[in-house]
Amino acid sequence: MLQFENGYAKPSPMHTEVLNLLTVVHFLSLAGLAVYGLHRIWMIYCWRNNPVDLPVPADWRKESVPRVTIQIPLYNEPRVAGRIIDAVAAVDWPVEKLQIQVLDDSDDETRAITAEREKYWVSKGRVITVIRRNSRKGFKAGALAAGLERATGDFIAVFDADFVPKPDFLRKTIPYFAEEGVGMVQTRWGFLNAGYSWLTRLQALLLSAHFGVEHTVRCGRGLFFNFNGTAGIWRKSAITSAGGWQSDTVTEDLDLSYRAQLAGWRFVYLHDVEVPSELPVNLSDFRCQQERWSKGAIQTARKLLPRVLAAPVPFAVKVETVAHLLANCCWVFGFLAMLTLYPVLINRIDIGVYQMLWIDLPLFFLTGGAVLTYYLLYGYKSGLKHSLFVLPLLPAVSIGLAPFFSLAVLKGIFRKGGMFSRTPKFGILNNWWDKSIHTTVSRQTIWNLLINLVLFVYMLMPVFFSLIQGTWPALPFLCLFPAGFLLIIACDFQECLAVELKKFRSRANFKSLLL
Repeated sequence: MLQFENGYAKPSPMHTEVLNLLTVVHFLSLAGLAVYGLHRIWMIYCWRNNPVDLPVPADWRKESVPRVTIQIPLYNEPRVAGRIIDAVAAVDWPVEKLQIQVLDDSDDETRAITAEREKYWVSKGRVITVIRRNSRKGFKAGALAAGLERATGDFIAVFDADFVPKPDFLRKTIPYFAEEGVGMVQTRWGFLNAGYSWLTRLQALLLSAHFGVEHTVRCGRGLFFNFNGTAGIWRKSAITSAGGWQSDTVTEDLDLSYRAQLAGWRFVYLHDVEVPSELPVNLSDFRCQQERWSKGAIQTARKLLPRVLAAPVPFAVKVETVAHLLANCCWVFGFLAMLTLYPVLINRIDIGVYQMLWIDLPLFFLTGGAVLTYYLLYGYKSGLKHSLFVLPLLPAVSIGLAPFFSLAVLKGIFRKGGMFSRTPKFGILNNWWDKSIHTTVSRQTIWNLLINLVLFVYMLMPVFFSLIQGTWPALPFLCLFPAGFLLIIACDFQECLAVELKKFRSRANFKSLLL
């Protein structure tokens, strides 16, 4: 409880120990965020100051062209299934050396689409097969494993449903396998609908930096990095020697990547080879995707980090593996720092709020400012200036989504595997006006909305506390937290409203037809 003396709020003695503990948690969380911020600074420094020359691909003679299998894992993707099959069928590679597998676990109209495209391309002479299973056991990992058993290629390329590979994909990637130790080649994702909304612009900036900075630095410095689940190609023997696809994490791509590199295989990243893809357009879909990635990364850390630390690999590899696999712990650190902010303000009021500003604000700006600087420098140097306009929204979005990503991290710590929730795709490009496609919202959206409402009200308390104390310089900083939750609340509410309006119009149209 608070007691007021001479107009100042003070905690009662019985709560002092609790407040002291929360203060320790607060600053430990900030320390964790600061370490992450320093790692971002190191990454961007390496990217800007230590350019690395990638190996030169070898020339493949026509008689030595290897056999390749392209796998397309699908689950209920009627809007994009035909597009990806047609794009893969158009890949420039000798017909007799190319096998196409459509791994279709769908239970909707996608099945008819894949069957029709299979029939069409077989009539054109393509070796294409639709593989269906009796269940979704193992989800994507299970589908890839089932396809691998029937794969005839020495190399396995994987494309998710929303990707559109160019015809020269194999011509540009296969030559890098001339070196026997190369087990996987990852290419850069492009984005077909980056200009669709502020959300897709922000995602494009975040993912572009992931490839342009993280993959470039890790590949160039001989550090472990990951296959991104799509738009990459594997040496088949690298998959099998590493233990194959496994489903005890929800990021089977990250899991296999580290097992393969522990087995001695080297990975190559090709920044100049782009494969266009589609970004989630709904906040609920984006949140679901990021929750899976956060959970899966921690599951992979739980599974493989001890093996990496015990392996005879360079110390730099071990350090970077820790930073990579545990990066999502920052969501927990950030959420704890938010939850403990109000108790810390109460507990430290005796030292003077203005004195606190000299400690707390610089620390917060180190944690958040380092991340913003990372994306700002990359976006500016990489010609993504159009995406930098949405960068100021990143802190607010991170605040509003932190509770859900933190929960995903905790699930990853205590649970293996789990449901592989696919991210719906709509086959759209940069169409700003067509919002009618938003037909679904996650079942959890209502609960998410209520959770953020409670947190929004709670994060108003530090603002009111600062107003009572008259510490005006702290107000802009403190207002950032409720603003973040308010932004996510507004987006969730808008999506719920859009779905309900669409249902209402559908019912109205049905009634008009009956009349």
